[in-house]
Amino acid sequence: MKEKPTVLYDVPGPRARRRNVLYTVLFLAALAAVVWWVVESLADKDQLDWDKWAPFFTDSRVWTTYVLPALKNTVVAAALAMVIALPLGAFFGIARLSDHRWVRGVAGTVVEFFRAIPVLILMLFANAAFAEFTGVSPETRPLYAVVTGLVLYNASVLAEVVRAGILALPAGQTDAAKAIGMRKGQTMTYVLLPQSVTAMLPALVSQLVVIVKDTALGGAMLGFAELLASVRPMSANYGANTIACFTVVAVVFVLLNFALTTFASRLEARLRRGKKSTGAVVGAEAVEDLAAPGEHPPTGGKGP
Repeated sequence: MKEKPTVLYDVPGPRARRRNVLYTVLFLAALAAVVWWVVESLADKDQLDWDKWAPFFTDSRVWTTYVLPALKNTVVAAALAMVIALPLGAFFGIARLSDHRWVRGVAGTVVEFFRAIPVLILMLFANAAFAEFTGVSPETRPLYAVVTGLVLYNASVLAEVVRAGILALPAGQTDAAKAIGMRKGQTMTYVLLPQSVTAMLPALVSQLVVIVKDTALGGAMLGFAELLASVRPMSANYGANTIACFTVVAVVFVLLNFALTTFASRLEARLRRGKKSTGAVVGAEAVEDLAAPGEHPPTGGKGP
């Protein structure tokens, strides 16, 4: 069966196909050798013994005492950071497109400043600031510091995602909105943002996954009781080895991020289906409502 031509790459010939098959076989063989070496090394050091993994399958207190409460703290911190960072990032992203130079300058300075600082440093500064200038209790201070650091860093990154998504739209979209009498705020709200959301969604989801993973920095440096911080007490109190604890925590992180990306993929597919199945037609009455007061948008009818 002849392959269809493509503009993305040259269709491989017979020699290229044989070479690709050879590379695939060599890669799989190397991967199998690495996996075998890892398993053998763990077995030689008794890291695969059942008694070191048994607590996760036979004792529910491991989950109810350590894993599930830590998962709750991770989800709470990540959810708070997402809820605050998304609208804040959208605000600064739109502000960077303002016609006013001072608005663009202030928004750009804020975004570039916080985007250039590592999120861990932002968490440490936030923790010190809450301890010095506020009455936040030491028990809840790590949560405040983690959320603050995540919001400051990720809002600045999301601002660039929003700005890039809007700028990626054809200029004709803005011109068409102006032609029917829309003001700039109306153009951004009703024309540009709805169309750019679908294009921005993969990058937004990637950054949300980063937020979930970066909560582990709070457990490592600030004592925040999230998933990573639960490894030490689990391995100390229940006899499970550290490798088993890290493996279980890693699997929980994978499942959590997989659920997030799956939800986002379904949302993106639904948005794309909605755009294909419906055609938004702006009627004359709607155009008059969107037009600026005192202005009369042009009509397609003939003059008197």
